[in-house]
Amino acid sequence: MKTRRPLLLPLAPLYGAALAVKRRLFQWGWLKQDRLQSPVISVGSVSAGGAGKTPMVLMLARMLRHRGYAVRILTRGYRRSSVTTTRVEPFDDAAWHGDEPVLLAQRSGVPVYVGADRYQAGVMAEQNEPSEKLVVHLLDDGFQHRQLARDVDIVLLTQEDVADSLLPAGNLREPLSALAEADVVVLREEEADPLRRVVAGLSEPQRAPAIWVIRRTLSLGEGGEVALPSKPFAFCGIARPEGFTKMLAAQGYEPMDMMIFPDHHVYDEGDMHRLLERARQVEANGFVTTEKDAVKLTPILRDRLETIGPVVVARLSVELLEEQESLSQLISMVGRLDRRKR
Repeated sequence: MKTRRPLLLPLAPLYGAALAVKRRLFQWGWLKQDRLQSPVISVGSVSAGGAGKTPMVLMLARMLRHRGYAVRILTRGYRRSSVTTTRVEPFDDAAWHGDEPVLLAQRSGVPVYVGADRYQAGVMAEQNEPSEKLVVHLLDDGFQHRQLARDVDIVLLTQEDVADSLLPAGNLREPLSALAEADVVVLREEEADPLRRVVAGLSEPQRAPAIWVIRRTLSLGEGGEVALPSKPFAFCGIARPEGFTKMLAAQGYEPMDMMIFPDHHVYDEGDMHRLLERARQVEANGFVTTEKDAVKLTPILRDRLETIGPVVVARLSVELLEEQESLSQLISMVGRLDRRKR
């Protein structure tokens, strides 16, 4: 097992025991679960970050919209400044609402509601966004949010998760055994074969989750209107920055150097000064960063970076390798829910 913080390893069993007790309390009904009027499809992971939940939510929103559903996204807004439950507009302040909610609002084309209490966010969405279509809530990062009843649990699993340890020693928020509770487990194409065996060993055959395989694609630039700098300087504040650099390298686009910030970092003028200084030292002629970082660059901050050269945004997208079969499975699950509610 990968231990990121070895000194905290003795606390990992205590964390695991607390998770088990909490799970049992919800199963026995001693802790309350609130249920929304419309079906809730949760997209989550067993890890604290970096599994790729946001691109997955965006893909599902697109697929369900094309099938005629009215989609609403519910999200927490990790490390946001605000404490209210509200709808997020595409060009709202990312520091106020959180980087992922703003990114979801910009790219999904569906209403996005942010709130620490996802049930209240869902109630607000149902009150404010009535529709004659069947409404489906997509719960972003919902696997650990047991206070809101989920109707379909989709969980992303990576090879890094399998080698990781429970918090606080590692980054796992759930033991791998929790995957037995999932309806769907999503694997990356390049990791699918060994991880299928891992998932198969965690659940009984008659209750095994469906397995979906995704292909991830990184595209550079915003619609092609930004010229790619020949000597870029990369920066990001995401959970797994090494994945970003690997995908850039796979595109044949290797930065001159890179600066890594903490996950969900809020950029300020001091950060721009350090980025510009480092970029000049390596004679870079532009920058490349992730979408999640780009939404936090105010026009003033972005203008500062562009004194060196263009800022290229790397967009991560996912697609299902067996889209029709996977979508049919999901529609069948949602359809059963719809009939049950009538």
